[in-house]
Amino acid sequence: MKKSRTRKKTGTVENAHPRKRTSPSSVESGDSGTRTFRQGAISIFILFHLIAITCWVVPSQFPPVRAIKELVRPYMLWSGLFQSWDMFAPNPRPVNSYIKAVVITQNHHIHVWTFPRMEELSLSERYRKERYRKFTDVLPEQVNAALWPDVASHLARYFDSQADPSEHVTLVQFSTDIKPGADESFDPVPKPTVFYEDYVQPENLK
Repeated sequence: MKKSRTRKKTGTVENAHPRKRTSPSSVESGDSGTRTFRQGAISIFILFHLIAITCWVVPSQFPPVRAIKELVRPYMLWSGLFQSWDMFAPNPRPVNSYIKAVVITQNHHIHVWTFPRMEELSLSERYRKERYRKFTDVLPEQVNAALWPDVASHLARYFDSQADPSEHVTLVQFSTDIKPGADESFDPVPKPTVFYEDYVQPENLK
């Protein structure tokens, strides 16, 4: 009698909580669906960049190409993938330049900030920070003067402290001429040019 009760009780528990079994085919189907979605997303990502970069660098004003350029322009500028033909032709930039910022605090402490320079970075760092080179190449141009106060404010906040607030920022471009065919003895001293300086307003430190 005891054995039969035990069997009956066990059978009741098993019936109350049946085990859910997953078929191997459903598991394989789920993995296959995830793999297919991932491969499709990667393919779309690669295809988008191939089309965007190709249309961007092609020196053509064919209407479809021009329309794609305008469509991808915000992304190309944000990602740093934009490129201009003046790097190669017809007149490559004849100047090697870099930018430094000088931040002076109220207690007359001086901080010097150098924007990342590609020749001083490792290969992996160059890949991540190439956009800085493009940014500093065009920043001193007068057409981009509206950006100068924002750059100065950003650097002022970087060195700011409650004990010694930033007070004055100077942006300086250092440039040297590039002479094709010159040997290693040609090592000109970079020429500094101040293209922006101003006092920092308290509201710009917030």
